[in-house]
Amino acid sequence: MQKFSDNLLTLDNADHVKRIELFDEKSQPAGQIENKPGTQGSIKVYHHLFKIYGEINSDAAVEGLALYAEHTEDAENHPGKHPNIDRLLTVLDKEQTLSIKVVSE
Repeated sequence: MQKFSDNLLTLDNADHVKRIELFDEKSQPAGQIENKPGTQGSIKVYHHLFKIYGEINSDAAVEGLALYAEHTEDAENHPGKHPNIDRLLTVLDKEQTLSIKVVSE
């Protein structure tokens, strides 16, 4: 099984991203990820998904969960511990689509 840290090495640099804002299907805020210690991996994952899919849909959620690797199982076993993974699980569970706004420095 791939490790999250190894998967991050395969993704493009996202240091220029200040934050990622997410919106539900009614354009209401659905979350935000700041580029700071502890969430820099999530910035890279969500930025990658944005570049490939342009939104967080079911296909993006499946890829994102695979990228999070061992942390996905931990999130499933401990809801609330990994909110950025929980969000992808919710997208799959509720068949949602989230739009993304990338805010760069």
